[in-house]
Amino acid sequence: MYKKVRTPCIGVCSTGIGDDVCRGCKRFAHEVIHWNAYSEEQRRIIAERREGYLANAVRSQLEIVDDRVLLAQLRHQQIAFNADQNPYCWVFELLRAGASQIDNPADYGLRPTAQARGVPLTELRRRIDEDFYALSGAYYQRYVAPGLQKA
Repeated sequence: MYKKVRTPCIGVCSTGIGDDVCRGCKRFAHEVIHWNAYSEEQRRIIAERREGYLANAVRSQLEIVDDRVLLAQLRHQQIAFNADQNPYCWVFELLRAGASQIDNPADYGLRPTAQARGVPLTELRRRIDEDFYALSGAYYQRYVAPGLQKA
């Protein structure tokens, strides 16, 4: 049995100012508006899409070399994360909570990718968030917006 899908809202909604994709949670404007009316299956589909994009964005910057160390650090640091999600999503929660306090990613079971070596974790967090938004926006423009224009 699946767990209930919680809203991914982080309280930084930009759909109210006209964005088609929320800069906070990366849902589409209509998904934000209709979230409470959606079935669990509809919410799960949205959650899985977001999880895939976020995991890919993180994976482009950081590699998990030891997920046990990552998990132990998340628990030790008392960082909220969804254990049912892809571990690369856990990395983003870690970065959101304390990228500026991490001196050595290896202490968290992480290794920067070739393109991320020498880049501060605060910048990697920004890049990941930007890529996550770009992936969501590209999907919206390719698959959602054309259907809305025909309606």
